[in-house]
Amino acid sequence: MFQHFLITRFNLRKADWKTNKKNVAVLTEEWHANRFDLFTNYCFPSVASQTQKNFKWLVFFDTNTSVKYRSLITKLQQELPQFTPLFVDGMDAFLPTLQEHVASCEAPYIISSGLDNDDCLSKHYVASVQRRFVEQDFMAVDFIDGYTLQVSPTIKLGKKLHLFNPFISLIEKNEQPKTVSMVSHRNWKRETNIIHVPNERIWASVIHQENKVNEFTGYDAVATDHFFDLFVISENKKQHILANILPQQEWKLTSFRNKLDSKWNVASKKIKKKLGFYK
Repeated sequence: MFQHFLITRFNLRKADWKTNKKNVAVLTEEWHANRFDLFTNYCFPSVASQTQKNFKWLVFFDTNTSVKYRSLITKLQQELPQFTPLFVDGMDAFLPTLQEHVASCEAPYIISSGLDNDDCLSKHYVASVQRRFVEQDFMAVDFIDGYTLQVSPTIKLGKKLHLFNPFISLIEKNEQPKTVSMVSHRNWKRETNIIHVPNERIWASVIHQENKVNEFTGYDAVATDHFFDLFVISENKKQHILANILPQQEWKLTSFRNKLDSKWNVASKKIKKKLGFYK
Protein backbone atom coordinates (compact mmCIF):
# COMPACT_ATOMS: atom_id res chain seq x y z
CA MET A 1 0.00 0.00 0.00
CA PHE A 2 2.82 2.42 0.84
CA GLN A 3 6.60 2.66 0.93
CA HIS A 4 8.09 4.57 3.84
CA PHE A 5 11.40 6.38 3.37
CA LEU A 6 13.54 8.00 6.05
CA ILE A 7 15.61 10.72 4.38
CA THR A 8 18.97 11.94 5.68
CA ARG A 9 21.52 14.30 4.13
CA PHE A 10 25.03 13.75 5.38
CA ASN A 11 27.96 15.66 3.88
CA LEU A 12 26.62 17.28 0.72
CA ARG A 13 28.61 20.23 -0.58
CA LYS A 14 26.73 23.53 -0.66
CA ALA A 15 28.08 26.88 -1.85
CA ASP A 16 26.91 28.87 1.18
CA TRP A 17 27.83 26.26 3.82
CA LYS A 18 31.48 26.76 4.68
CA THR A 19 31.52 27.10 8.49
CA ASN A 20 29.45 26.19 11.52
CA LYS A 21 27.90 28.66 13.97
CA LYS A 22 31.30 29.08 15.64
CA ASN A 23 32.92 29.94 12.30
CA VAL A 24 34.77 26.62 12.21
CA ALA A 25 35.23 25.04 8.78
CA VAL A 26 32.89 22.17 7.88
CA LEU A 27 33.42 19.13 5.61
CA THR A 28 37.04 18.87 6.77
CA GLU A 29 38.59 15.60 7.98
CA GLU A 30 37.94 16.67 11.58
CA TRP A 31 34.31 17.50 10.74
CA HIS A 32 33.81 14.10 9.11
CA ALA A 33 35.37 12.27 12.06
CA ASN A 34 33.12 14.06 14.54
CA ARG A 35 30.00 13.72 12.41
CA PHE A 36 30.48 10.00 11.78
CA ASP A 37 31.03 9.58 15.52
CA LEU A 38 27.67 11.24 16.19
CA PHE A 39 26.00 9.29 13.40
CA THR A 40 27.23 5.86 14.46
CA ASN A 41 26.67 6.41 18.19
CA TYR A 42 23.32 8.20 18.17
CA CYS A 43 21.47 8.27 14.86
CA PHE A 44 22.28 4.86 13.40
CA PRO A 45 21.52 2.69 16.47
CA SER A 46 18.24 4.53 17.03
CA VAL A 47 17.11 3.72 13.49
CA ALA A 48 18.37 0.14 13.70
CA SER A 49 16.23 -0.41 16.81
CA GLN A 50 12.90 0.45 15.17
CA THR A 51 10.08 -1.90 16.15
CA GLN A 52 8.54 -1.50 12.68
CA LYS A 53 11.03 -2.69 10.07
CA ASN A 54 8.98 -1.80 6.99
CA PHE A 55 10.94 1.23 5.80
CA LYS A 56 13.95 2.25 3.75
CA TRP A 57 16.53 4.73 4.98
CA LEU A 58 18.00 6.85 2.20
CA VAL A 59 21.21 8.50 3.36
CA PHE A 60 22.78 10.92 0.90
CA PHE A 61 26.55 11.23 0.83
CA ASP A 62 28.66 13.45 -1.38
CA THR A 63 30.58 11.91 -4.26
CA ASN A 64 33.71 13.44 -2.68
CA THR A 65 33.38 11.15 0.37
CA SER A 66 36.77 9.56 1.02
CA VAL A 67 37.56 5.85 0.71
CA LYS A 68 37.99 5.69 4.49
CA TYR A 69 34.40 6.68 5.13
CA ARG A 70 33.02 4.77 2.16
CA SER A 71 34.37 1.63 3.86
CA LEU A 72 32.52 2.54 7.05
CA ILE A 73 29.36 3.24 5.04
CA THR A 74 29.61 -0.22 3.44
CA LYS A 75 29.94 -1.78 6.89
CA LEU A 76 26.85 0.04 8.12
CA GLN A 77 24.94 -1.12 5.05
CA GLN A 78 25.82 -4.72 5.91
CA GLU A 79 24.59 -4.24 9.48
CA LEU A 80 21.21 -2.73 8.57
CA PRO A 81 19.33 -3.85 5.44
CA GLN A 82 17.13 -0.73 5.46
CA PHE A 83 20.20 1.53 5.25
CA THR A 84 20.60 2.68 1.62
CA PRO A 85 23.53 5.03 0.90
CA LEU A 86 23.23 7.21 -2.20
CA PHE A 87 26.19 9.23 -3.50
CA VAL A 88 25.36 12.49 -5.28
CA ASP A 89 27.31 15.44 -6.62
CA GLY A 90 26.57 18.06 -3.95
CA MET A 91 23.36 19.57 -2.64
CA ASP A 92 22.06 20.58 -6.08
CA ALA A 93 21.75 16.91 -7.03
CA PHE A 94 20.02 15.88 -3.81
CA LEU A 95 16.34 16.63 -4.43
CA PRO A 96 16.18 15.49 -8.09
CA THR A 97 17.91 12.21 -7.21
CA LEU A 98 15.67 11.69 -4.20
CA GLN A 99 12.45 12.30 -6.08
CA GLU A 100 13.52 10.07 -8.97
CA HIS A 101 14.50 7.27 -6.59
CA VAL A 102 11.26 7.47 -4.60
CA ALA A 103 9.06 7.63 -7.71
CA SER A 104 10.63 4.42 -9.03
CA CYS A 105 9.01 2.29 -6.33
CA GLU A 106 5.74 0.54 -7.17
CA ALA A 107 3.75 1.40 -4.03
CA PRO A 108 0.70 3.62 -4.69
CA TYR A 109 1.54 5.84 -1.69
CA ILE A 110 4.76 7.31 -0.35
CA ILE A 111 5.62 8.28 3.21
CA SER A 112 8.80 10.30 3.61
CA SER A 113 10.26 11.41 6.95
CA GLY A 114 13.11 13.80 7.65
CA LEU A 115 15.99 12.82 9.92
CA ASP A 116 19.18 14.80 10.50
CA ASN A 117 22.35 12.75 10.71
CA ASP A 118 23.10 13.81 14.30
CA ASP A 119 19.64 13.25 15.81
CA CYS A 120 17.89 10.12 16.97
CA LEU A 121 14.49 8.46 16.93
CA SER A 122 12.39 6.61 19.46
CA LYS A 123 12.20 2.90 18.63
CA HIS A 124 8.48 3.51 17.96
CA TYR A 125 8.98 6.39 15.51
CA VAL A 126 8.36 4.52 12.24
CA ALA A 127 5.35 2.69 13.68
CA SER A 128 3.88 5.94 15.03
CA VAL A 129 4.20 7.70 11.68
CA GLN A 130 2.69 4.79 9.79
CA ARG A 131 -0.32 4.68 12.11
CA ARG A 132 -1.29 8.09 10.69
CA PHE A 133 -1.56 6.68 7.17
CA VAL A 134 -5.15 6.56 5.85
CA GLU A 135 -4.48 6.86 2.11
CA GLN A 136 -4.16 10.65 2.17
CA ASP A 137 -3.45 12.27 -1.19
CA PHE A 138 -1.14 14.82 0.44
CA MET A 139 -0.76 15.30 4.18
CA ALA A 140 2.16 16.38 6.36
CA VAL A 141 2.40 14.94 9.87
CA ASP A 142 4.16 16.94 12.57
CA PHE A 143 4.88 15.34 15.96
CA ILE A 144 5.44 18.49 17.97
CA ASP A 145 6.70 17.00 21.26
CA GLY A 146 10.10 15.42 21.63
CA TYR A 147 13.28 15.48 23.68
CA THR A 148 16.59 17.24 23.34
CA LEU A 149 19.93 15.89 24.51
CA GLN A 150 22.98 18.12 24.84
CA VAL A 151 26.14 16.01 24.71
CA SER A 152 28.79 18.75 24.95
CA PRO A 153 30.28 20.74 26.59
CA THR A 154 27.97 19.67 29.45
CA ILE A 155 25.34 16.93 29.28
CA LYS A 156 21.69 17.89 29.70
CA LEU A 157 18.46 16.10 28.84
CA GLY A 158 15.08 17.81 28.61
CA LYS A 159 11.72 17.81 26.91
CA LYS A 160 11.34 19.83 23.73
CA LEU A 161 8.36 21.42 22.02
CA HIS A 162 8.83 22.30 18.37
CA LEU A 163 6.22 23.10 15.75
CA PHE A 164 7.35 22.45 12.15
CA ASN A 165 10.41 20.51 13.29
CA PRO A 166 13.01 18.55 11.25
CA PHE A 167 11.23 15.23 11.92
CA ILE A 168 8.13 16.06 9.83
CA SER A 169 6.70 13.33 7.60
CA LEU A 170 4.74 13.60 4.36
CA ILE A 171 2.12 11.15 3.13
CA GLU A 172 1.33 11.48 -0.58
CA LYS A 173 0.22 9.59 -3.65
CA ASN A 174 3.02 8.16 -5.74
CA GLU A 175 2.30 10.48 -8.63
CA GLN A 176 5.45 12.55 -9.22
CA PRO A 177 6.07 12.55 -5.44
CA LYS A 178 7.60 15.68 -3.98
CA THR A 179 8.76 14.14 -0.64
CA VAL A 180 9.11 15.91 2.70
CA SER A 181 12.45 17.34 1.49
CA MET A 182 10.76 19.55 -1.10
CA VAL A 183 11.10 22.48 1.35
CA SER A 184 12.93 23.20 4.59
CA HIS A 185 11.06 21.93 7.63
CA ARG A 186 10.40 25.54 8.70
CA ASN A 187 8.48 26.19 5.49
CA TRP A 188 5.86 23.55 6.24
CA LYS A 189 4.17 26.33 8.21
CA ARG A 190 2.76 27.45 4.84
CA GLU A 191 1.06 24.11 4.19
CA THR A 192 -2.66 23.79 4.86
CA ASN A 193 -2.69 19.98 4.65
CA ILE A 194 -0.84 19.30 7.88
CA ILE A 195 -1.75 17.67 11.18
CA HIS A 196 0.03 18.35 14.46
CA VAL A 197 0.35 15.39 16.82
CA PRO A 198 0.88 16.40 20.49
CA ASN A 199 1.96 14.41 23.53
CA GLU A 200 3.84 11.67 21.69
CA ARG A 201 7.58 12.06 22.17
CA ILE A 202 9.15 10.02 19.39
CA TRP A 203 12.20 12.09 18.43
CA ALA A 204 15.23 13.64 20.10
CA SER A 205 17.46 16.41 18.82
CA VAL A 206 21.11 16.02 19.78
CA ILE A 207 22.92 19.26 20.58
CA HIS A 208 26.69 19.34 20.19
CA GLN A 209 29.45 21.84 19.55
CA GLU A 210 29.25 21.54 15.77
CA ASN A 211 25.58 22.46 15.44
CA LYS A 212 25.13 25.14 12.77
CA VAL A 213 22.12 26.84 14.38
CA ASN A 214 20.67 24.70 17.18
CA GLU A 215 20.97 25.49 20.88
CA PHE A 216 19.75 23.59 23.91
CA THR A 217 16.14 24.59 24.58
CA GLY A 218 15.14 21.67 26.80
CA TYR A 219 12.98 21.90 29.88
CA ASP A 220 11.71 19.77 32.78
CA ALA A 221 13.36 16.77 34.40
CA VAL A 222 13.43 13.60 32.30
CA ALA A 223 13.92 10.13 33.78
CA THR A 224 16.97 8.68 32.03
CA ASP A 225 15.77 5.09 32.42
CA HIS A 226 12.55 5.96 30.55
CA PHE A 227 14.46 7.88 27.88
CA PHE A 228 16.93 5.09 27.19
CA ASP A 229 14.15 2.54 27.08
CA LEU A 230 12.77 4.44 24.08
CA PHE A 231 15.94 5.80 22.47
CA VAL A 232 18.66 3.27 21.69
CA ILE A 233 22.18 4.68 21.35
CA SER A 234 25.60 3.04 21.67
CA GLU A 235 26.30 1.54 25.08
CA ASN A 236 29.49 3.60 25.51
CA LYS A 237 27.67 6.88 24.98
CA LYS A 238 24.78 5.79 27.16
CA GLN A 239 27.07 5.00 30.08
CA HIS A 240 29.00 8.24 29.59
CA ILE A 241 25.75 10.22 29.69
CA LEU A 242 24.47 8.42 32.78
CA ALA A 243 27.75 9.10 34.59
CA ASN A 244 28.01 12.78 33.65
CA ILE A 245 24.51 14.17 33.11
CA LEU A 246 23.80 17.47 34.81
CA PRO A 247 20.73 17.18 37.10
CA GLN A 248 17.84 19.41 36.06
CA GLN A 249 17.97 21.08 39.46
CA GLU A 250 21.28 22.63 38.44
CA TRP A 251 19.74 24.33 35.40
CA LYS A 252 16.26 24.82 36.84
CA LEU A 253 16.03 28.52 35.90
CA THR A 254 17.10 27.77 32.33
CA SER A 255 14.51 24.99 32.24
CA PHE A 256 11.77 27.38 33.35
CA ARG A 257 12.73 29.98 30.75
CA ASN A 258 12.99 27.38 27.98
CA LYS A 259 9.55 26.01 28.84
CA LEU A 260 7.96 29.45 28.67
CA ASP A 261 9.76 30.29 25.42
CA SER A 262 8.79 26.97 23.84
CA LYS A 263 5.10 27.26 24.69
CA TRP A 264 5.02 30.87 23.53
CA ASN A 265 6.74 30.02 20.25
CA VAL A 266 4.25 27.26 19.50
CA ALA A 267 1.27 29.40 20.47
CA SER A 268 2.45 32.35 18.38
CA LYS A 269 3.05 30.15 15.32
CA LYS A 270 -0.43 28.68 15.63
CA ILE A 271 -1.97 32.15 15.89
CA LYS A 272 0.02 33.45 12.91
CA LYS A 273 -0.98 30.45 10.82
CA LYS A 274 -4.64 30.84 11.74
CA LEU A 275 -4.53 34.53 10.83
CA GLY A 276 -2.93 33.78 7.47
CA PHE A 277 0.52 35.23 8.12
CA TYR A 278 2.18 32.23 6.47
CA LYS A 279 1.58 32.25 2.73
